[in-house]
Amino acid sequence: MNVNQLSKRLALVAGYLPKGAHFADIGSDHAYLPCFVCMKDPEARAVAGEVNQGPYDSAKSEVEKHKLEEHIDVRLGDGLAVVAPGEIKQVVIAGMGGPLIRDILEGGKEKLTNVNRIIVQPNIDSRSLRRWFFQHGYTLVDETIVEEGGHIYEILVAEKGDPSSSYNQQTIDKEMWLGPFLLEKRPEAFIKKCKEEWKKKQYIVKQMKQAASPDEDKLKQQQKEMEWLEEVLQS
Repeated sequence: MNVNQLSKRLALVAGYLPKGAHFADIGSDHAYLPCFVCMKDPEARAVAGEVNQGPYDSAKSEVEKHKLEEHIDVRLGDGLAVVAPGEIKQVVIAGMGGPLIRDILEGGKEKLTNVNRIIVQPNIDSRSLRRWFFQHGYTLVDETIVEEGGHIYEILVAEKGDPSSSYNQQTIDKEMWLGPFLLEKRPEAFIKKCKEEWKKKQYIVKQMKQAASPDEDKLKQQQKEMEWLEEVLQS
């Protein structure tokens, strides 16, 4: 992967940024994403945030290599601490676990005042992010899913608005877990993910039933989630 040839996953993330974006890429690694966006769109501006010195140095040299210092500011710091309140209009956080992304958003809430779009790509537990968006007044406006290098990645896009408008109140728990847009679009990678999840759940339920005193609530939840997956796979 390099600046001219982003991974499929990051190219999809980049595609959700508007023209003339002014965004922060948190956990930017080599700053491939900001470089890609700013090379294609001279009006775009980015802050590439990195918490570790090594990736920070890599990002800095990547930006210098493409002479993008006027467009991209590489900053060392934790999460959204690298931006000032009101400085940016979009936030990208890709390639971390859902709970970590959620904690970054939660820890930097006061930096999101002028942010009109948040794009996240969690490696696991996208449900924790849908919940966070819902609780903090963000509407889920789109989701996509992609398989790459043997992994399946989800990308969620949220904007300020009415959080409940993306969900059906009758099936909100199922949609929070599997994604309302993904349930509607049912792309191939989503069906594959549901099959894999069902196998995992089947194994977990079997193990739980063998326990001397199974946690009934947890068991019921696992069985309910298996039913949801079966609904997806059978329809």
